[in-house]
Amino acid sequence: MKPIEVTETPSLAATFFRALGTGAKRPGLVKSLPPVELVLPRVVLNAQHIGQYSALCGFKMGQGVPMIYPQLLTFPLVTAYMCSDACPWPAMGTVHLANSIAQHKSLNPGDVVRVEIGTGSVFAHEKGQVFTLDLRILRGDELVWSATQSLLRVGVKEASGEPYASQIQADAPLSCQTEFSAPADIGRRYGAVSGDRNPIHMAALSAKLFGFKRAIAHGMWTNARALSFLLPTTPVEQASLAVEFKTPLYLPGRASLWSARDGTSALFEVRDAKGQKPHLRGQLSY
Repeated sequence: MKPIEVTETPSLAATFFRALGTGAKRPGLVKSLPPVELVLPRVVLNAQHIGQYSALCGFKMGQGVPMIYPQLLTFPLVTAYMCSDACPWPAMGTVHLANSIAQHKSLNPGDVVRVEIGTGSVFAHEKGQVFTLDLRILRGDELVWSATQSLLRVGVKEASGEPYASQIQADAPLSCQTEFSAPADIGRRYGAVSGDRNPIHMAALSAKLFGFKRAIAHGMWTNARALSFLLPTTPVEQASLAVEFKTPLYLPGRASLWSARDGTSALFEVRDAKGQKPHLRGQLSY
């Protein structure tokens, strides 16, 4: 299968209206995803953009390029796939269920990389159909970063695949480490940096159109905010992360970070300010 090179990022307007247009998709039983590979052949890591992202998510300059940052580079390809005829389900209303990342080598501002995504597996879920996208970043011929993005299409009556299982098997008592704010405008600010301007994050009015009482924080911003506390103050060469998104963090809001550490690994949750309701759960190793 020859990868399809994407030389231009789809415009926001075109992407949004195409996504609305896919709402009528009803593919029936999908036993596997048609094989698709999309590629951005040459992407330069921009120091200014990395700085904007780091400041927005709470990372310090001494931490280097955050291990979660490269997922932003894959966003144009994920969007292009989700809004294409190759994706069996509509983009709007598909939920980011879980995410796993493996950083094999650290990245640096100025690096020239190749960004790839490919279709993955399907899993049956009690709430619908889970499907995955495999994300890769190469520097030259070397794989330096990879991830799996798990997406849930809610309401699929007849789902394919093995039952979806959590990648986070560890369990330990967690204690509260810190609290942080999620400002009312963080969805718009993160959307401007990440490119993810999904209406559910932008404003209360647009979020209500999709069934939310207010705008909600991006799950990947909440994830990054937690990592800014959990990762060491110096750059890491190799790291792995698995995270599952649980409940929306409504804006404006406050959240608390709970964790249990064991050397260079941590089990953690981002919960509401009272420490009762989990917004996400994750496992980190570096």
